[in-house]
Amino acid sequence: MEIIVKLDDLLYARRMTLTELAEKVDITLANLSILKTGKAKAIRFSTLAAICDALDCQPGDILVFDNGRQTDKKTVRRVA
Repeated sequence: MEIIVKLDDLLYARRMTLTELAEKVDITLANLSILKTGKAKAIRFSTLAAICDALDCQPGDILVFDNGRQTDKKTVRRVA
């Protein structure tokens, strides 16, 4: 089980760089990078709220819970 951070997807969709987001949210680029790579152990609600405001999204757009259970029955095809 893990929490997946989808910050890269949102930044791409908003055509925004990590540096631009760091400036808007007033957080260091290093700390934002730790969050983006999924290495963060925690995030303050105030930081999450600032990121959501800057990206015009909801917390669930950034953080996704993966319990490891496969929820759909699609067959995965292997390409040889």
